Amino acid sequence: MKGSDRRKIVLVGTGMVGMSYAFALLNQNLCDELVLIDINKKKAEGEAMDLNHGVAFSGGNMEIYAGNYEDCKDADLVVLTAGLPQKEGQTRLELLKENRKIFRSILNPILENGFQGIFLVATNPVDIMAKIVYEISGFPPERVIGTGTALDTARLRYLLGEKFMIDPRNMHAYVMGEHGDSEFVPWSQAMMSTKPIFDLCSETEGCHFQELLEVEEEVRMAAYKIIEAKRATYYGIGMAMARITKAILGNEHSVLTVSALLRGEYGEKDVFIGIPCVVNRMGIGRIIELNLGSEEKKRLHMSCETLEKTYRELG
Repeated sequence: MKGSDRRKIVLVGTGMVGMSYAFALLNQNLCDELVLIDINKKKAEGEAMDLNHGVAFSGGNMEIYAGNYEDCKDADLVVLTAGLPQKEGQTRLELLKENRKIFRSILNPILENGFQGIFLVATNPVDIMAKIVYEISGFPPERVIGTGTALDTARLRYLLGEKFMIDPRNMHAYVMGEHGDSEFVPWSQAMMSTKPIFDLCSETEGCHFQELLEVEEEVRMAAYKIIEAKRATYYGIGMAMARITKAILGNEHSVLTVSALLRGEYGEKDVFIGIPCVVNRMGIGRIIELNLGSEEKKRLHMSCETLEKTYRELG
């Protein structure tokens, strides 16, 4: 099997995020071939060996091995988790300068080896790292995807599901904007099944809009709390990356809040930001424009400005 018949992923970075993703890929049998690349080749070899020992318990027959940048040539997906982790008390934006240097050293050999697939970026600050990949690679914007607010959206749905005692998969609400402090929830668009969240809240004893805002704040602070407790977050983002991968390789046309390049949508341009998108075999099939209220539009604009300012400061 070659080409579109054989689903091949190259993962660059075998830290906790990368390996949580690899473990999710193996458990869900999401590809046929997984190549691990790390600056520490021995670690990549050890991780491949460890994963291979679980293949017999998985639902497929995945080929997993430590490789090099030549393996990117015929990959469907190159997934970037390499970079320095977020430290306690450090904002995602403070990570930027160090991680840009690392990305330059990674992207050049990937491109030199003729990679023509889709980039999935998870390294933080993810919106700006996705833009860096877009600018260095020269790829069409639909083939560069950041994990965006996919995990934040999952956190939101989990908390709303808990609050209203509803399966989180039936809570249709999004976190939009920067994957960071300026992200927000457009509550006007949030629903349980097809019932607006405001109607659901008014029918629920003791529920007020203030409580929804508290849920939003809990989502925003979740990463900081986890980092304080266990130094890093990795399982949730690994699962989010697996979900995006499934949508791409399965050509699902699924709606996910990933980081994509805005080109006039919502009145914004030239910024990668977490936004509901149709994700399929081409990458970003299209960006969905929600009917945001005026205050929500302002919040999205502020989030875009935050990212643009940081990108300008980077020079």
